[in-house]
Amino acid sequence: MAVALAVGAGSLAAQTRITPPKNKYTPEQDVQIGQEAAAEVRKQYPLINDREIRDYLDDLGRRLVAATPPEYRQSAFEYSFTPVNLKEINAFALPGGPMFVNRGMIDAATREGEVAGVMAHELSHVLLRHGTANATKAQGFQIGAMAGAIAGAIIGGGWGQVVSQGSQFGLGTWLMKYSREYEKQADLLGAQIMARAGYDPRDLARMFETIQAQSKGSGGPEWMSSHPNPGNRSTYIAQEAAQLTVARQPDSRDFAVAKRELASLPPAKSMADLGRGNTGGGGENAPVSVGRMGEPVPAPSTAYRGVRGGELFQTSVPSNWQAVTSNSAVKFVPQNAYGQINGETVFTHGVELGVARAASRDLVESTDALLNALAQGNPDLRQAAQPRQTSLSQRTAIEHQLVNRTPNGAQERVGVTTTFLADGNLFYMLTIVPVEESSRYQPAFSRVASTLRLNDR
Repeated sequence: MAVALAVGAGSLAAQTRITPPKNKYTPEQDVQIGQEAAAEVRKQYPLINDREIRDYLDDLGRRLVAATPPEYRQSAFEYSFTPVNLKEINAFALPGGPMFVNRGMIDAATREGEVAGVMAHELSHVLLRHGTANATKAQGFQIGAMAGAIAGAIIGGGWGQVVSQGSQFGLGTWLMKYSREYEKQADLLGAQIMARAGYDPRDLARMFETIQAQSKGSGGPEWMSSHPNPGNRSTYIAQEAAQLTVARQPDSRDFAVAKRELASLPPAKSMADLGRGNTGGGGENAPVSVGRMGEPVPAPSTAYRGVRGGELFQTSVPSNWQAVTSNSAVKFVPQNAYGQINGETVFTHGVELGVARAASRDLVESTDALLNALAQGNPDLRQAAQPRQTSLSQRTAIEHQLVNRTPNGAQERVGVTTTFLADGNLFYMLTIVPVEESSRYQPAFSRVASTLRLNDR
């Protein structure tokens, strides 16, 4: 015991000091938010109920919590560690302690330290209270809406990997998408927790390298969508590791047992499978259709009404357009312009407003990434004109005019205008109309854009 205490004291003396960010919420409020959101996640996710796997993950999680430096501990926090039968490399922790680990994360790991590293990183976000620290910056967002927003950010649907799945249009991204500064804090504290628990912190860097390798050519594993790479991860984690003394390595034989047990389970689902299986509550909240697809679509009304998108925006739309909402965006569409054709959801006329994950801090690069992702599902999408700089809600924006060929061979005109939100995410306005009707709809599109006001600052 004396030797163990000496090891711990030595590692504390050398490690990087990490200061938790400003936070106006209490630890008890973190717990409330996290527990409510976790209840929604458990309703929607395919949880793994195998006792051996659950016990293994719980033991590993408790070992990491026990290795937490005392100055970051919160007696109010309620930890849980739940395995999920999804194939994506992903893990996430909610405020106050609930953590969910995808099967894909364990499958991708070659040693226990890699799983422990990602869990220590997620645990660090909880300990440093990054979710509610983000919310502290988001003035005007109310705590009563947060749990649903987090659940929406995790569960919600939209354009697959493209759309930032935050209900309340941006609130979920405040709570689930971390800045590069917060990512580096979680890396460093995670490395310290690993060393205290007996794991080589460089295993965390190895897992990041595995995640990065799997991201090439695929749009990125889901975990990376909410965890931006702060750069030079392997370098600074190795530097931190060199300053730490690793405690005695724990017995990791149960890791191989857990992997074998996972291999005996039915195949894991993908997030796309999960989205297709949801019939309500965790994905699209939209009606099946607006009117009857194939019937004539009326021209936009010359009368307008005010509408809101959660706490994030307000604008004016033609009075004969109906809102079609999801966790990631809201469409305003006329009668007979949204519904099912041959089993696919079709959107032919109207406007969509939503939040997308920004690929970088550069507006041009982030917009190009959004358009490239949109083109993956629309291979005939083409530029109709050179992009131009414009403004949206008095912010610098970029406007793209495109054309696309519909499944029935018709041509449609698509406009995409993007700007940054205060939290670094991308806000977009997408307009769509058949080419032959574009002159009738352009005044309505212009009115929506000119009356749009963003409230995130």
